Amino acid sequence: MAGAGYFAAFHAEAWNRLPGMNIAAVADADEARARQFAARWGIPAVYTGVADMVARERPAFLDIVTPPATHPALTGMAAAAGVNVICQKAMAPAPEQCLAMVEVCEKAGVRLLVHENWRWQPWYREIKRLLDVGRFGRIFYLGFRLRCGDGRGPQPYPAQPYFRDMERLLVYETLIHFLDTFRFLAGELRSVFCRTARVNPVIRGEDCALIQMVFGSGAQGLIDANRISGAPQPDPAFGTFRLEGERGMVRMAPDGRLFVTEHGGQESAHDYAIPQLGYRGDSVRAFQEHALTCLHSGQPCESEGREYLKTMAAMAACYQSAATGQAVELDAGRRP
Repeated sequence: MAGAGYFAAFHAEAWNRLPGMNIAAVADADEARARQFAARWGIPAVYTGVADMVARERPAFLDIVTPPATHPALTGMAAAAGVNVICQKAMAPAPEQCLAMVEVCEKAGVRLLVHENWRWQPWYREIKRLLDVGRFGRIFYLGFRLRCGDGRGPQPYPAQPYFRDMERLLVYETLIHFLDTFRFLAGELRSVFCRTARVNPVIRGEDCALIQMVFGSGAQGLIDANRISGAPQPDPAFGTFRLEGERGMVRMAPDGRLFVTEHGGQESAHDYAIPQLGYRGDSVRAFQEHALTCLHSGQPCESEGREYLKTMAAMAACYQSAATGQAVELDAGRRP
C-alpha cells in the first residue's frame, strides 16, 4: 500500500477480510504514521519511499491511496517495475496525466484499475439488478441530492483537511462518484450542464454544484449537491436518490433502504441485504474483491483505467461547462 492516511484505513480493513490476502508492506512519507498504520493493521514492513518498497517487496500489485497529484508518478514507477496498479480515484489532476497513466501501464503490460467503490454500494447494485430484469421499464430520469455539513465553519473537512486547499473540490473529489454511478445505471452521457459556487470563503474550491445530464438513451439526470447543509456525518448512502422509468420508480433513503412504486400503485419497501461492516455498505471490500477477481482471471474490471477515462471526461466537462456557462457535449469514446 502507498499511503497511510484517512482513507487508507478503509482499504486495509477490507483487504484484511478478503481470504488469502496479505498486505506485505505500507509506505508513507511520514514514518511515524506509517508505523502506527502498520501496527494497527498487522502489516509486517514499513517504508518511507514507495519505489524502495516496490523494489524490495515485488508485490502482486500496488494499492495507491495517496492524494491525486501523486498518482501519475507512483503509477509510472510501478509500471516500470512491472507491477499492477490499483489507484484511488480521482486518477490525476490534469486530463493529459490521466491518459498518460493509462498509456504507461498499457505499454508496460500491467493493469491499471481505478478504485471507484461508489457503484459497489449495495443499494446501487440492487437498483441495477432491478433495472436489468426490467422492473422499471425504460429509464427517463435519475436524480441525486447530497447535503453534507462537514464543509462549514473556519476549519471545514476535519477528516481530510487538505480539501480546503484544493482548487477543484466538490465535483472533483465527491461528485465524480455519482457521475460514475449514473454511468453504471443509465449508460454513457451525451451532455452535461454544470453550475458551481463556493459558499464557505475559507476554502479555495467549490462546495456547491448543480449538474444536469442527458444520456445517450435520452434519459435525463440531475445532481444537486453541497457540503454546507445537513449533518457533518451523513448516513451511509450520503443522500437521497430517485430513478424513474415508464413502468415505475425507486427511491433510495439516506440509510440505503429502497422503496419501489409501480406505475399507478403505492410506494412499498423493497427488502434486500445491506452489509453492516465496512465502508458505506461494505463497498470498498466489494470493489476490492472484484479487482482481485479481474487481476487473477484477466477479465476486464468495471473501472479499468481506460474505461474510467469516460468518468474523468464527464468530470472535466462539468468544469468546462461551469467556466463557459454552456452545455458540453460528450460521447462514449471521448477522453478527458
